[in-house]
Amino acid sequence: MKVESHLLLFMASFGAVIALIYWFFSYDDGGTAMLTAFALLGLLPGGYYFWWSRRMAPRPEDRPEAKQSDGAGVVGAFPGSSIWPFVLGLGAAMTALALVFGFWSAIFGLTLAVSAVIGVIVESRRGGAY
Repeated sequence: MKVESHLLLFMASFGAVIALIYWFFSYDDGGTAMLTAFALLGLLPGGYYFWWSRRMAPRPEDRPEAKQSDGAGVVGAFPGSSIWPFVLGLGAAMTALALVFGFWSAIFGLTLAVSAVIGVIVESRRGGAY
């Protein structure tokens, strides 16, 4: 995790320096706020990864003397395919479109979102549809 944390912390420091330079030369609030948000969005996961990289054993990717066989084995468990994330995204999009088209589309969007959450819960309890 050291490489990831260093990359994200570099992005955060780069964003902070650019935000300061931008503010000094332009005095623009909008651009400075966006560059500051960019710096904070790099700082949050970068700081978290850095915190964990100091508390856990180094992964094979972090050790220079590691062999390719050190990283072999089970990578992880991945869930099966499901339609519910798509339905949830569609419900969230329809709910967001309610700002444009009116409250009536929020009713359909929230209905889709709630049905997707219920579908995910039911599917996870019975082990998916295989």
